[in-house]
Amino acid sequence: MFKNHPKGLIGAALSNMGERFGFYIMMAILTLFISSKFGLATKPTGYIYGVFYASIYILALVGGLIADKTRNYKGTILFGIILMAVGYLIIAIPTPTPVPNMALYLVITCLGLSVIAFGNGLFKGNLQALVGQMYDNPKYEKMRDSGFQIFYMFINIGGFFAPWIAVGVRNWWLKANGFDYNATLPELCHEFIEKGSGITAVNLSKLQEYAQAATLNGSVSDLSSFCNQYLDVFNRGFQYAFMAAIVAMFISLLIFIINKAKFPDPAGAGKKKASVATIDKSEITMSANEIRQRIYALFAVFGVVIFFWFSFHQNGYSLTYFAKDYINLNIINLDLGFTAIKGAEIFQCINPFFVVFLTPIVMWYFGLLRKKGKEPSTPRKIGLGMGIAALGYVFMLLVSIALPDTATLPDMSADALDAMRLTPWVMVGLYFILTVAELFISPLGLSFVSKVAPPHLQGLMQGCWLAATAIGNLLVIIGGLLYNSVPLWMCWLVFVCACGLSMILMLAMVKWLERVAK
Repeated sequence: MFKNHPKGLIGAALSNMGERFGFYIMMAILTLFISSKFGLATKPTGYIYGVFYASIYILALVGGLIADKTRNYKGTILFGIILMAVGYLIIAIPTPTPVPNMALYLVITCLGLSVIAFGNGLFKGNLQALVGQMYDNPKYEKMRDSGFQIFYMFINIGGFFAPWIAVGVRNWWLKANGFDYNATLPELCHEFIEKGSGITAVNLSKLQEYAQAATLNGSVSDLSSFCNQYLDVFNRGFQYAFMAAIVAMFISLLIFIINKAKFPDPAGAGKKKASVATIDKSEITMSANEIRQRIYALFAVFGVVIFFWFSFHQNGYSLTYFAKDYINLNIINLDLGFTAIKGAEIFQCINPFFVVFLTPIVMWYFGLLRKKGKEPSTPRKIGLGMGIAALGYVFMLLVSIALPDTATLPDMSADALDAMRLTPWVMVGLYFILTVAELFISPLGLSFVSKVAPPHLQGLMQGCWLAATAIGNLLVIIGGLLYNSVPLWMCWLVFVCACGLSMILMLAMVKWLERVAK
């Protein structure tokens, strides 16, 4: 797989895999952690999730500027890994639930997320720029797309295992304290603690039924005591899972240090005159008009992919809530003795699994087309990917037509809820379609940026790609608002339209983008 690729690719891919492993441990459980820790509803949780996810990518602009200015990509990346480990430590320190001071503990959590976001901004875009610099060598230029596909596949190896660790650690802590996992219990516990006898009869009945089922030893005699204890154990399990992310950061740091000498070093260009000659020549021969055209082309692509990320990153927000509310999670129960693997978060591993499984197939297919001289251009692949993403939400629209609206769920009995829940294969099918779309867009988008970006703006342009992702992530909150306020099918229709129109726009620009990329 690594044949005909630069030696540094495997080191960069492994380092990124370790970092993404830690990151996706956190992202698999973040929204549910915030909800269960602080008793927040879907909307305020979405604000925190959206702002955090967006800030990760917006701060990549800062990281890109720092690395481009100093030409010290390696040092910037190393400092980013260390900062992320510190951020995970802040949110991993066990604290009581229900929290004794809502404002204080929420600020501490947001501070930890901010440190992670800044560290990620220093790391993510600059490592991608480093990979792109490896393919600036004419010897490897033709392998640029496949190189980024390999790099992207390794990201998702970490992403596949992360949700299993996150869910396994939390459920292990629950079981160690005599409890079983139930996704609905934290919300009911918070409501009971807040309202007491004011809780609705339907929710009180559900709380009593779920509490009894989740208590592994004995019976529940005091609901108030149960609610406080269950919430505390539930959320400490989450925080212990965050500690696993810290371990992943140190593994990533170690891999990066071991392979550091294999990576390009613009900062040491004076010691490597060949590198200087290559960079200087490209900058001298590139006219101001060509630089402008390249930047215009990049920003056109950035504008289109905003709508893909707006749709795709519903996987951590409205689609996670959909899995919790409408999917039969009892079917997903892998009992390992010391822990059980079950919960809505586990669906987060399906997308990275398909990335790892499908990447070699996609690479083989495009390689076959390349040999025949029929391989689509990178911009055309991105446009096709937007159309595939639209099909994924058409699938969700059709599945959801007969489902009750989210507003009616609180008034439904436990038996009625169980009767209407869908098979987990619905989520598997959706993530398969969205993953195919992702493989046409994300790794190839990275490749396109690394190829088209002017050499002196590589870090900044990779940061701009991530900033476009950030804007898409800010828009993610729209999915949560729609999920709770309109019929489900109408919610998914918005994403069908967003991806479909983006496909049309991208394909309309293909010939211009192809000219610029030559």
